[in-house]
Amino acid sequence: MEIEQEVFDMDLTTEGRLGRRCFLLWLLFLAAWVAGSGQLHYSVPEEAKHGTFVGRIAQDLGLELTELVPRLFRVASKGRGDLLEVNLQNGILFVNGRIDREELCGRSAECSLHLEVIVDRPLQVFHVEVEVQDINDNPPVFPVKEQRLLIYESRLPDSFFPLEGAADADVGSNSALTYKLSSSEYFALDVKTSSDDNKQIGLRLKKSLDREEAPEHSLLLMATDGGKPELTGSLQLLVTVLDVNDNAPSFEQSEYKVKIFENADNGTMVIRVNASDRDEGTNGAISYSFSSLLSPRVLDQFSIDGKTGEIVIKGNLDFEQETLYKIRVDATDRGHPPMAGHCTVLVKVLDKNDNAPQIALTSLSLPVREDAQLGTAIALISVSDSDSGDNGQVTCSLTPDTPFKLVSTFKNYYSLVLDSALDRETTSDYELVVTARDGGSPPLWATASVSVEVADVNDNAPVFAQAEYTVFVKENNAPGSHIFTVWARDADAQENARVSYSLVERRVGERALSSYVSVHAESGKVYALQPLDHEELELLQFQVSARDAGVPALGSNVTLQVFVLDENDNDNAPALLGPPGGGGGGGGARSEVLSRSVGAGHVVSKVRAVDADSGYNAWLSYELQPAAAGARSAFRVGLYTGEISTTRALDEADAARQRLLVLVKDHGEPALTATATVLVSLVDSGQSPKLSLRASEGAVASEATLVDVNVYLIIAICAVCSLLVLTLVLYVALRCSGAAVGRSEGACAPGKPVLVCSSAVGSLTYSQQRRQRVCSGEGPPKTDLMAFSPSLPPHSAGMDVGEHQELKEDRCAIGIAASI
Repeated sequence: MEIEQEVFDMDLTTEGRLGRRCFLLWLLFLAAWVAGSGQLHYSVPEEAKHGTFVGRIAQDLGLELTELVPRLFRVASKGRGDLLEVNLQNGILFVNGRIDREELCGRSAECSLHLEVIVDRPLQVFHVEVEVQDINDNPPVFPVKEQRLLIYESRLPDSFFPLEGAADADVGSNSALTYKLSSSEYFALDVKTSSDDNKQIGLRLKKSLDREEAPEHSLLLMATDGGKPELTGSLQLLVTVLDVNDNAPSFEQSEYKVKIFENADNGTMVIRVNASDRDEGTNGAISYSFSSLLSPRVLDQFSIDGKTGEIVIKGNLDFEQETLYKIRVDATDRGHPPMAGHCTVLVKVLDKNDNAPQIALTSLSLPVREDAQLGTAIALISVSDSDSGDNGQVTCSLTPDTPFKLVSTFKNYYSLVLDSALDRETTSDYELVVTARDGGSPPLWATASVSVEVADVNDNAPVFAQAEYTVFVKENNAPGSHIFTVWARDADAQENARVSYSLVERRVGERALSSYVSVHAESGKVYALQPLDHEELELLQFQVSARDAGVPALGSNVTLQVFVLDENDNDNAPALLGPPGGGGGGGGARSEVLSRSVGAGHVVSKVRAVDADSGYNAWLSYELQPAAAGARSAFRVGLYTGEISTTRALDEADAARQRLLVLVKDHGEPALTATATVLVSLVDSGQSPKLSLRASEGAVASEATLVDVNVYLIIAICAVCSLLVLTLVLYVALRCSGAAVGRSEGACAPGKPVLVCSSAVGSLTYSQQRRQRVCSGEGPPKTDLMAFSPSLPPHSAGMDVGEHQELKEDRCAIGIAASI
């Protein structure tokens, strides 16, 4: 009767149990940490059928089913991305292909598929981890189906004969193997467990063999895993009992452990094993060899010297491919028949920092709008390093001083996000460099470039160089003549920067503005559509609009003041007027007394002049001659007021007598000029020269004389006006006798006001010998005072602060509107 026996490893020490509990607790903590590092976690058994439900991914991510397609819901995976798929109709994640855990992860304790779920508008990235659960789909497998053992009959009872154990490709309890040996009178199964949980199985001789009684023994070794249902594998053992040679070689250790760094040079010695044989002569001569059952991958990496027992490297050890090699070494004597001893060499490969990090860029969302919100995700970056420990710890950095930053989403995954506002007009594109560096010594690194283009948005309106332009046009111009060109710049790009121009339509008198001028939409050229008449229209003021082609469009306006110039010749030079109360004309030099204690901006005197011409020809300007306006000059003259004032505080270095030459010039073609001489005497503070007293008395007399002249002038004007009114009354009475009163049409329009303009800009701007009219707007007849501000020439921008103040005071023109 055959007796089956089952051998279990039951001799764990108390210390071994405590170590195993700590190890299990550490594994549970690691699994919990890994599971918490993702945003979603699912599990699916391996070998699940196609279409097997994994999870409601859309619902778990908080996404509506209706927005999956519009937001371009997609799944990206590093590696086998075709194993899982999402149904966009119901948002369910399902199995799309055969999942073989052993193919994906080998014998790794943990096996997961990492998915990146990406949706646009706005761009969002979610990490999904799908754990592949092991099922018991692999039975235990022995290296061979049949193994022959040669055992001498002289072997003593309790001798141990090692066997090659079975391997199970599953993990966990599915790979926990138990062994059973068929019933035998001579042999029993012996299982040894080392400190690192490696099981060494073999046959234990129960009693002495007798070759003459039983030369051969046939045994069946069964291996059963811990899965449900259980799977088994078998090995046929054929034991041949040999005669003669009594002692087999014996190694000093049954198991050797050695560590060696990867990438060690060929020929490097790993270890030297040593065995001894108590026999003498040829029965004690030992030769070493690898077991014939070793896998080819071990034989490709190592070789052994048959005489010395030295094991050396002959291949390239790579930690990333294999971390542990189990080598069975046989020591065989030369007896007849030969006897063999056995030992196991465990070679642990140590990691070196020989792999640089790898960077993968996915889900680039380019270009980036310049109005993108802070935190907008631009790209998803994943890094990896095949090394282990610190050599495989990777950190990422980004080019400094850029409006972007890297945000770590989970382990070895980063998002490139917007960190500060963009402005395409300042920087239109960025060249970013992502650097991944491991923790080895020395560290290795890798870089990847990301080109980020900034897309333009219409955030800049067209801008004119000036808010207002003054244009002078001679009357009787040809119809369609070009009078000016406006130009606006838009800082945006493409369509957002394409500017078109148009008139801001209004009415001039009873006519539309567009009947006088037009603007070319693309070039900004302003054309006069008809001849302009100075006597009918002296000033035409209007606005031109510039708008870009963006959505929504942005725009701005500029004001144009077109002065219509008289064609009359500039035949009158400026005439100087004497000082108030002074006798005679203004042709002679005038004298002024000034204390040295006055500060900057003190008014010394004022040069006054008039021009008998009209219009632009009568516009006067004043300037100090260079001889008196050098670097040390303490005086200046107002460009349009003629006021002479100090530019700084006076000191002892200034001459006691200053001779100032003021050039008065009109704006005719060619310009005519006059020169005024002002003599300034500088006196110390506290002095009171006699000249000042005489000047004071003369000023009082001159003021009295001026009052008398003004009285006479007012009386004369009243008399002339009375005579004019009487004449008009008589004329109207004659015209109205027996006939209806007809209407007369003026140059501007019937019943419209006639504007008579005078200005303080440059003395008397217009001649009083003629009547002038300006049509610059529409409105009902008025008898009020109407004020408008004429524009000054562009070169006024170069004046100093004092001249700007004078311009503010002088930019005033008064018109009296009289309706007949």
